[in-house]
Amino acid sequence: MPQQKDIVKIAIQMPGAYPQLIQLDQKKPLSAVIKEVCDGWNLPGPDNYALQYADGVQTYITESNRLDIKNGCILRLTKAPGRCAEDLYKGIQSSDSGVRCDSLKELANVSTDVTFAQEFISRDGHLLLVKIVEDAKESNVIMTHTLSGFMELMDHGIVSWENLSSVFIKKIASFVNAKLTDVSMQQVSLDILESMVLSSHSLFLEVKQEITMERLIAHLQVTNQQIQTKAMALLMALLQTAGDSDRQDIFAFLNKKNLRQYIYKNIIHSSGSVQDKMAHYLYVLQSVTLNHMEARMRTPMDCYSQEQRDILHNLRLAAFETETENSLNHERRRSLCAKEFKKLGFSNNSNPGQDLVRTPPGLLALDTMCYFAARYPDAYSRFVLENSSREDKHECPFGRSSIQLTLILCEILRIGEPPSETGSDYHPVFFSQDRLMEELFCVCIQLINKTWKEMRATQEDFDKVMQVVREQITRTLSSKPTSLELFKNKVNALNYSEILKLRQTERLHQEETLALPVVELKERLKPELLQLIRQQRLNRLCQGTMFRKISSRRRQDKLWYCRLSPNHKMLHYGDVEEDTDSPTVETLQKKIPVADIKGLLMGKDCPHMKEHKGKQNKEILDLAFSITYDVEEDSLNFIAPSRTDFCLWTDGLSVLLGRDMSSESMHSELEILLSMEIKLRLLDLENVHIPDSAPVVPKPPSNFNFCYDFSQTEQ
Repeated sequence: MPQQKDIVKIAIQMPGAYPQLIQLDQKKPLSAVIKEVCDGWNLPGPDNYALQYADGVQTYITESNRLDIKNGCILRLTKAPGRCAEDLYKGIQSSDSGVRCDSLKELANVSTDVTFAQEFISRDGHLLLVKIVEDAKESNVIMTHTLSGFMELMDHGIVSWENLSSVFIKKIASFVNAKLTDVSMQQVSLDILESMVLSSHSLFLEVKQEITMERLIAHLQVTNQQIQTKAMALLMALLQTAGDSDRQDIFAFLNKKNLRQYIYKNIIHSSGSVQDKMAHYLYVLQSVTLNHMEARMRTPMDCYSQEQRDILHNLRLAAFETETENSLNHERRRSLCAKEFKKLGFSNNSNPGQDLVRTPPGLLALDTMCYFAARYPDAYSRFVLENSSREDKHECPFGRSSIQLTLILCEILRIGEPPSETGSDYHPVFFSQDRLMEELFCVCIQLINKTWKEMRATQEDFDKVMQVVREQITRTLSSKPTSLELFKNKVNALNYSEILKLRQTERLHQEETLALPVVELKERLKPELLQLIRQQRLNRLCQGTMFRKISSRRRQDKLWYCRLSPNHKMLHYGDVEEDTDSPTVETLQKKIPVADIKGLLMGKDCPHMKEHKGKQNKEILDLAFSITYDVEEDSLNFIAPSRTDFCLWTDGLSVLLGRDMSSESMHSELEILLSMEIKLRLLDLENVHIPDSAPVVPKPPSNFNFCYDFSQTEQ
């Protein structure tokens, strides 16, 4: 008897028949299970049937994957993969175009299953599809189904891509190159070419020969996002598979046509899953482009190479023009060179090439220094000469800084790291700049000098300065600047003091995160304390306030009083004399029902401020507020006697209108109350007993002789 763990309870369906509920014995051969199911429906020839999942991916059940069946699965009795492959093989060769179309359409669907694919390929079905493509006599619809089925079959890796003929490759390429071709057919053709390119270098060469770069770029300019995505995928495949020479040709084409910027601007607006794919392709394009510097980065300086030594000396001569150098003897010239290389900031001034032996950054550091000196000679000379005139301990070493900066940029830009299959972290500035690495170096080497001065650094602080510079670069790049100029402005604005502020803010944020229970307690206490403040505001409105009127001549000789009724339903107001002290509700002649108040205006939005536009100073504007009421939008205008009264009244009126309080006084009082309440709660947590009632005040002392008598003059 089979063990319970070997039994799976499943349902099996078949069109036109009632489902069978069976207990599948995983120890029993699958052929025996299928025979029992066929017998249940009185079906002859169980060898012609197979089981497959009814939901989701409709995979055939085989002896190798049957253990994946779980309790409650729904399976379907269908044609055996061999029989299905035979039927479709015959249908594809039918003289009836409708039958051929239906067979190829079904083939594209069922070819996703590896079991079927093996059966179909064993009958040389894939060669039949290749012949249909090479003959190119079918309609676009049939051809699209043919290409889709072929792509699904090849995806299983049963047949090598290298077995394909040149005729087939040219035909697929022609579908991509054609200007007026069915869009669906072009999508599949681009997919097929991408797989060819990625499979081997020989196929890369054939595809590169057949596909024109102009036509491939044209596909990136269409509105169809699927075509854009497939074309971008093929372009990335070409870049990743190409050798150095071919890759440089593609880069040259992209740079010549300014296409990197175009690709970014047009493709970045993609949406949904297409946007995720495009982000990955932009990341790959950036990674592959920058990785062409890897060879220089991993090549150390050859101190015996006259060419490399001449480059170093030209770097020195660009900074220190010495007319009399040729007239010096060997020893004096050598001494002069060592002195100038020291001023240039190299650690080994007698043999500066030794500084460039370390890899990375290797010769790439020399390349970036030379680029800076040639591209921005004034900035280069200013950097070197400025630091040559400083005291020794405060000079910023150009050579040492350049080598370390090149290494930092290599790490940030991930030069030398192959692009990951899921990466999507690209830098928009890359797509607006042809020589990103070199231009970033030129900006950042000047940033080092600026930061060095801000930190008042000495040679001992070199590592600290470089850490700050790394942080400045990474923070700026993380903001995704879209141009080099924008990067330059942002990174220079992020000075040393700003870095310290950001670090402090992040440290405080981290501390707040660690104190999350306290933060949560504050949020729980807020509603109760806000209600306390609301009640205090309403009580203050009930007490009332005396306001002043400002005439057109700004004479402050008229006063009026306003207060809220105890039931909070009426706002009473009226003119009063200066010596009046808190008039009662009954003595105030006018009133406004709170229910009729429509809005609360403040500052320059108030009607009485608009009437005297240009005449009111900022002090008056900060104290002005109005309420509008009735359907005619009448208004009652206020000038608060102080900022405190302004906050109390605007908060109180906001509460009456059902709005949130927003004054600075409210925020300040809320923070004070929260702080006090939190401290009390923490005291309670620390086992300090807080009595429910206030303690009894002790009796006064019998005498006050312990008090200091300020009336007596100290001797």
